[in-house]
Amino acid sequence: MKILVIEDDATTGTYIARGLREEGHVVDLVTDGREGLVAATSAAHDVLIVDRMLPNVDGLTVLKTLRGAGNCTPVLFLTAMGSVEDRIGGLNAGADDYLVKPFAFGELSARVAALGRRPQTSEQETVLEAGDLTLDLLTRKVVRAGQELDLLPREFALLEFLLRRKGRVQTRTMLLEGVWDLSFDPMTNVVETHVSRLRAKVDKPFGSELIKTVRGAGYRIDG
Repeated sequence: MKILVIEDDATTGTYIARGLREEGHVVDLVTDGREGLVAATSAAHDVLIVDRMLPNVDGLTVLKTLRGAGNCTPVLFLTAMGSVEDRIGGLNAGADDYLVKPFAFGELSARVAALGRRPQTSEQETVLEAGDLTLDLLTRKVVRAGQELDLLPREFALLEFLLRRKGRVQTRTMLLEGVWDLSFDPMTNVVETHVSRLRAKVDKPFGSELIKTVRGAGYRIDG
């Protein structure tokens, strides 16, 4: 894979780059956020490894700028900012994974490999559709039957996840991993609650159901 590492600590950055190169990857290494934005937007990469505390432009701003521009490259935050609030903030901003320093290179390598296996949206696929509903990944707008819908960020992410897998059943576990990035069941009704809220906006006002419940299995969006 081609990997971009944005890390201002020279020792850490060199260590990561050397290890990934030894595994056969092509690695670009930059040391501040502004350079990272230029590198990320001027060439295609399979995975970005980003520190949150960067000079000039911080890692969270780098991520938000890329996502706002429609860049869907998987991002792994690698940072010493390890509180629950920090993790939630990073994931909600659009990060695909979050690893706290100090870290084991083996775990970093495994996480990068997992991100590289995830399907990515092609440059042409910026609008997802189901029936009379469209979701624009660039403008972050959702429209059904000509009416723009006001979705919260997590509702948008849930709808996007279902649309990318249109016609296929998504289990509760799949949704927890894909939308909430949880590899465990928190034993709450978070999925059911968000699906219900999404239906109230996407389906109920229009009299026809796009989001289906498959009893005993999960959810599927049709259209």
